[in-house]
Amino acid sequence: MTHRIAILGASGYTGAELVRLIATHPDMKIVALSADRKAGMAMAEVFPFLRHLDLPRLQKIDEIDFSGIDLCFCALPHATTQVVVSALPRDLKIVDLSADFRLRDPAEYEKWYGQPHTATDLQKEAVYGLTEFYRDDIRDARLVAGTGCNAATGQYALRPLISAGVIDLDNILIDLKAGVSGAGRSLKENLLHAELSGGTHTYSMGGKHRHLGEFDQEFSKLAGRPVHIQFSPHLLPMNRGILATTYVQGDARVIHQTLTDAYATEPFLQVLPFGALPSTRDIAGSNYCHIGVIADRIAGRAVVVAVLDNLTKGSSGQAIQNANLMLGIEETAGLTLAPMFP
Repeated sequence: MTHRIAILGASGYTGAELVRLIATHPDMKIVALSADRKAGMAMAEVFPFLRHLDLPRLQKIDEIDFSGIDLCFCALPHATTQVVVSALPRDLKIVDLSADFRLRDPAEYEKWYGQPHTATDLQKEAVYGLTEFYRDDIRDARLVAGTGCNAATGQYALRPLISAGVIDLDNILIDLKAGVSGAGRSLKENLLHAELSGGTHTYSMGGKHRHLGEFDQEFSKLAGRPVHIQFSPHLLPMNRGILATTYVQGDARVIHQTLTDAYATEPFLQVLPFGALPSTRDIAGSNYCHIGVIADRIAGRAVVVAVLDNLTKGSSGQAIQNANLMLGIEETAGLTLAPMFP
């Protein structure tokens, strides 16, 4: 059975990544694409790398007939999505790639995003979209909230360790490096080539990064008590990828074995042999996450390094993985393509 798919916000990076992946999906067909300022244009005009595909023209959201659509991906800006999703048919399956439904507590959403949530009924309905840990809930969900790409990377490194109680919960530091596509496609002065190339930049330091809301929510739920990590994000002049170096207190061998056991049957999560560390070039353009563990020279301390592609496993690939579950499709369908190299 071929499922009919709509993508809202198809003119952004995550929208284009959804199109790229669905183009070879055996059970999905794109029947509607939306954009705001680029409505009326062909996708080949917006993204020439997609010109070989036969795709519908971009249109306004209110011009789309959702009656024959099985699932809708929302790749829209934060705050915009909650308004749009509220107006969509209540029987339509939706995977949202924005931040609007990630946080369960409306007060936490307002704290991190600076404005009240306008669709709290939908916020209660949404299932958090970290596939490997919410699989059963996602299968039965109508609305799934995709995770933040930084939040996904850190959680893959830490969730099994928190659940198993093998690290000190009060001494966790994530030092994260992210590619520039994570900032979106909108024009920003600090992302100009002359401003970004040749340097490394910190951003949202000192506990200000919005993905900390997800870390707080998920890690505290796992531990059964408040867990607040240190998080130091950096922007690198590369197009894709996230590398999270996580510093923890615990036995490195036990940590490695815990992660190995936790992800032994996961198709997209690969734990490297003890002492081997991953690189962002190993996962570029793919739905894979690689994790490595080494012991620190200081006894009782370890380093966990996780890498993934922010546009794929951190966003659009994760969204398709969730959509596969929601539609009763094989979870890995359309997502087993090898990483790009070099």
